[in-house]
Amino acid sequence: MPYEEKTWDEINVGDKAVFTKTITETDDYLFAGITGDFNPMHIDEVYARQTQFGGRICHGALTVGLISTVLGMKLPGPGCIYGGQTVRFTNPVHHGDTLSAHAEVIEKYTKKEGKLKFLKIKTTVVIDDCVKDPSHNGKEAAVGEATILMLK
Repeated sequence: MPYEEKTWDEINVGDKAVFTKTITETDDYLFAGITGDFNPMHIDEVYARQTQFGGRICHGALTVGLISTVLGMKLPGPGCIYGGQTVRFTNPVHHGDTLSAHAEVIEKYTKKEGKLKFLKIKTTVVIDDCVKDPSHNGKEAAVGEATILMLK
């Protein structure tokens, strides 16, 4: 299957992309099974109801996984290596919430006399539709920066 790969030269500071997905209970359970993270905050409603969140919340790493999707499939897309990520979680995500992962190129730079080409990308996951608390609509669930190594 051929992939449309962008080169470092084709990408500009200010370029943006978005990936949107509704996080289901099944998504979160599958994530728990794949990673082995069975923290009761994510899988045990009775336990989670007794916390400040009043019920289960989704894995933060699952939320950040949407950033991987927008970077690996859209901006810059195929032909890049995800080199690093800083992240801060700012609001909980619930089963059924619709999220949008946003990526915006904020810097381009090179190393090793131009042989290695990098992008710094602002990453944000926004709660578009919160099933538990509509006042969270439009709020950020996670913010950070990604470092991307371009292969071309």
